[in-house]
Amino acid sequence: MTLKPSDGADGKPEWIKSSYSSDDGPSCVEVATPDGSHVLVRDSKDPDGPRLALTPATWTAFLPYAWDC
Repeated sequence: MTLKPSDGADGKPEWIKSSYSSDDGPSCVEVATPDGSHVLVRDSKDPDGPRLALTPATWTAFLPYAWDC
């Protein structure tokens, strides 16, 4: 997956839903890169809930583990 910083006109991050997530399934993950210095991760079913903020290096290191799921 390639991420680009979003330029949300309203100042809010542009969230991208995982292609592996569906509206019917239990796993709905979204990511955003509001300024390119970190990657935000949230549960799309709870958009106002908690978010993880990861450095790009940490996100890149995590992806191989997620890929194998």
